[in-house]
Amino acid sequence: MRHDAVGDRPARARRTAAADRHAVAHRRRARLRLAGRARPPFVIVAVVGDSISAGSPLWDPDPVVRATIAQPDERSQWQWWAAQRDPSLEFHTRAVYGRRTDEIASFVDDVVDGADLLVVQGGINDVAQRRSVEEAARNLAAIVARGRALGLTVALADVLPWPAGDDRAAREILRLNELIHAIEGVIPLPFHDTLARLDVPWSDDGDHPSVEGHRLLGEAAVTALARGRRTHARATGRAGARPDGG
Repeated sequence: MRHDAVGDRPARARRTAAADRHAVAHRRRARLRLAGRARPPFVIVAVVGDSISAGSPLWDPDPVVRATIAQPDERSQWQWWAAQRDPSLEFHTRAVYGRRTDEIASFVDDVVDGADLLVVQGGINDVAQRRSVEEAARNLAAIVARGRALGLTVALADVLPWPAGDDRAAREILRLNELIHAIEGVIPLPFHDTLARLDVPWSDDGDHPSVEGHRLLGEAAVTALARGRRTHARATGRAGARPDGG
């Protein structure tokens, strides 16, 4: 950190009055130019979820967890790819490996400060742990209601296919997604179909998206969020960006 000792700096030569007036005028013109320059719009997106939004197995938003990854790769996040596609999006993520929907609910307060949008993602761990998918859907609906009560536009992701899962898990995922799609007042993020329709592998470990899988999810998210924000703006007269964001 730079530190200047005032007593060690050489005295500056006194400028003439005319020079002082010129410097003041120059600074005033510079301030006016900066004030007149529009700030780029930005949207803060809060994300709550499980390992899918955490970026497992190659990334984690928690630096302590990330330090345990042998070769971390920030591209192993759908949020990273979304921000590459739309630089106006700034993501604040609280997502933890293995968490169920009832546990994800507690993450909301960690990331919503200053947010414009809330992305809710979860459900696969409820399926993996053989929990009721009806209960999982109710938990997700409650998180959505919490976000809307805070005045946020809410996007809700459905559950990805599970390549390493069995037939029971596949049926439960489809049932849970039916319930998720019935939740109203959200921007739907079609994560399941984005990957399910592919003819090529999109997972390296059978559980999580590969970097390429995250790229596809990120692009799908940007498209859905842009469409949803336009619809929300028409319905409410709100642009979806922070009031001071231009």
